[in-house]
Amino acid sequence: MLELRKFVAPEFVFGAGAAGMAGRYARNHGGRVALLVADEGIRSAGWAAQVEESLAEAGLRVIHFSDVSSNPRDVEVMRGVEVYARNACDCLVAVGGGSVMDCAKGIGISHANQRHVLEFEGVDNVDRPGPPLVCIPTTAGSSADVSQFAIINDTQRRVKIAIVSKTVVPDAALIDPIPTTTMGEELTAHTGLDALTHAVEAYVSNAASPMTDLYALEAVRLISANLEGAVNKPRDLEVRGRMTLGSMYAGLAFSNAILGAVHAMAHSLGGFLDLPHGMCNAILLDHVMAYNYESSPERFLNLARAMGADIPAGTPAEEAREAALEPARGLKRLAGVTQSLGDLGVRPEDVAHLASMAAQDPCLLTNPRAADEAAIARIYEQAL
Repeated sequence: MLELRKFVAPEFVFGAGAAGMAGRYARNHGGRVALLVADEGIRSAGWAAQVEESLAEAGLRVIHFSDVSSNPRDVEVMRGVEVYARNACDCLVAVGGGSVMDCAKGIGISHANQRHVLEFEGVDNVDRPGPPLVCIPTTAGSSADVSQFAIINDTQRRVKIAIVSKTVVPDAALIDPIPTTTMGEELTAHTGLDALTHAVEAYVSNAASPMTDLYALEAVRLISANLEGAVNKPRDLEVRGRMTLGSMYAGLAFSNAILGAVHAMAHSLGGFLDLPHGMCNAILLDHVMAYNYESSPERFLNLARAMGADIPAGTPAEEAREAALEPARGLKRLAGVTQSLGDLGVRPEDVAHLASMAAQDPCLLTNPRAADEAAIARIYEQAL
């Protein structure tokens, strides 16, 4: 409890209507020309237009950038840097899911440091912070709006790289459940399970602390209790609000306790086959939990209880282990995530390459149980 720990978080506003404060926050941070980063899906849903209106009302000129894939590519980030410089932008506003926000983070630090985004891979490799960044999330899952992570797809190596630095923590996060109401069932499920994975990995991380435990466990409770409702009743703003709050709590937890093998493996997998990050996490979650269980059975039992499981003290060890793993498996089934890695196109001959890339991911450093390439390969094989 008394070990030194730091905790970083942006200024954030949570609640219905928070997105409408974008102009005020951009202006308060000195913005005059904003690069508004939003993909085409967010534009067609109308959320980018609402934010643009707020920016215009605050007196900012708005430059649009929408060349963002579901897994933001290094080449897209660098195109964004060109647009930012060419138009003399002085702040960034990101409206969207994790891909959009990570792209905006990459644009900011690449512009400020005049370096290629891939040069920042790893932990604390950004010398100079980017320009002011305001994030408005439209999913309840990535938590990029409150985290010190940016995940970028290295298109040459076909792997997602992790940039971990305080310099990519947004200056302001406007966390509004209303934009999440237009997510479809599949995206709701995948992003919700992504948020659950953040909370689980933060809680069992070897860098966990009393502060991160508080947020992680409450995130698990909120997400477990509301994921099915969000999938089945997408317009229920109360349910969406609880999922958004759970995602925010999970983000505050993992941004400070970091993550583990699920994310290391998902980054490798998603970069190799260009797969949705939330889906990769969802498929891998219970397999990695099974591998990590022996590192701290009591912590995994606490997680299961937070998901609603009744596991009495004194339950025999093997029975307790299965009971601890079943709630995560059950949530996957409730959310309709029943695919295997094989269903997504992973072949047995791909496993060695995937394991090699995952073993180099910085998220593996805080996994509660040591995992070399051979161990990672076995987990991938179990998920095929």
